[in-house]
Amino acid sequence: MNEFSAPLPSGPESTRVDRWLWAVRLTKTRSDAAQACRGGHVRVNDRPAKPATTVKAGDEVRVRLHGTTRTVDVGHVIEKRVSAPIAARCYTDRTPTPPPQATTPVIRRDRGAGRPTKRDRRMLDRLRSDFPPGPPAP
Repeated sequence: MNEFSAPLPSGPESTRVDRWLWAVRLTKTRSDAAQACRGGHVRVNDRPAKPATTVKAGDEVRVRLHGTTRTVDVGHVIEKRVSAPIAARCYTDRTPTPPPQATTPVIRRDRGAGRPTKRDRRMLDRLRSDFPPGPPAP
């Protein structure tokens, strides 16, 4: 019997949001999940969540981690950490895909070449103006 057909572990009807985030492997440690809650980076059903906020099946959890915002729907409540394939079955990820980033060529000068001359700078400016500016850096 493989992990995809194995039944989900039984769990309570509801649990703390910090414990659930850790159990489904959205954060590495439970203290990271609690810190994210205290920092205002976690919302449950569009309300700011403290670490002790309860989550139950059907709730929407939005968490901002490492510069990205993940939006997940709670499908199954667990309190103990389980394997990654089973944990992934406990929620539905509704995070929008990030927009593709325009790649502009990187202009590099030889190391030790010194300051660009006036002619070099004009050529670089001309080359840069041929490409539209990319999205602003975060």
